[in-house]
Amino acid sequence: MASKSIILLVSLLAIAIAASTAEAQLGLIGGLLGLIRIQGTLFCTLNGNMGVNGTSTPVFPNALVQLRCGGTVVSAATTNGSGLFSIVLDPAQVLLSSILSSCNLVVNTPLSTCNAILPAVGSLLSPLQLIGNTLVGLLNVANLIPTGFQLLSNLT
Repeated sequence: MASKSIILLVSLLAIAIAASTAEAQLGLIGGLLGLIRIQGTLFCTLNGNMGVNGTSTPVFPNALVQLRCGGTVVSAATTNGSGLFSIVLDPAQVLLSSILSSCNLVVNTPLSTCNAILPAVGSLLSPLQLIGNTLVGLLNVANLIPTGFQLLSNLT
């Protein structure tokens, strides 16, 4: 029984070494084996952010969140019932540096759809920030979040 455990441990160690060696050998190609993930929670407020001091704030379900770069919609996601959204991009198609410098999250869904006393016109807009990378196997996932939404006159 002990010998089976030792064999299993040695096998797992060999797989881990092979994976790290493969990652080191890939070099620049390793950068292509990644993803860019933009995620966050959209709240039903004038600025789409959580209330002051973490006060109870309703979320904004079923809102279309667009990633716009230079006025072009690159990708989009719809918030779920908890106001959460996630956009995943291929870095071979869009550079991380370009996303951080020239892209914004835009929400054109009227705020009045989640709260009738909020404006029916205007858009929420937020720049993005990199909060770090996560290694998932050989995939390097760059994690981005909105820096903070602001209500602007309609961007359409």
